[in-house]
Amino acid sequence: MSTEYLIPILFIAFAALLFFQMRKQRKAMSEQQKLQNSLEVGDRVMTTSGLFGTVVDTEDDSIELEIADGVVTTWLRQAIRERVETEVDEDDDEDDDDEELVDSSDRDSSRDESDTTENAETQKTG
Repeated sequence: MSTEYLIPILFIAFAALLFFQMRKQRKAMSEQQKLQNSLEVGDRVMTTSGLFGTVVDTEDDSIELEIADGVVTTWLRQAIRERVETEVDEDDDEDDDDEELVDSSDRDSSRDESDTTENAETQKTG
């Protein structure tokens, strides 16, 4: 292959990379706009600054979020980063914690038994 074809091939490859990058960026922006336009009262959201809140009112270009009981703040729609799922029931979390406690106590008791066995063997030999 001669060098006369090298420059056009590199130029085409560079143009293709730019095209696909712009396409990916445009698609992400479109999805973000769809999310921001589809927000409704009661949705739990996260802002671009990481603040969680619940939508209590929507207007053309702004949204009011309740960030704590009785604390309502106004945000631009563009500040909404994503919709988040509602929190899981606390009962499920407590069950998981109980299982972890049982598992760790089983491990502790097995360690105690092995320590006792080692101490008994040491005393016999000593």
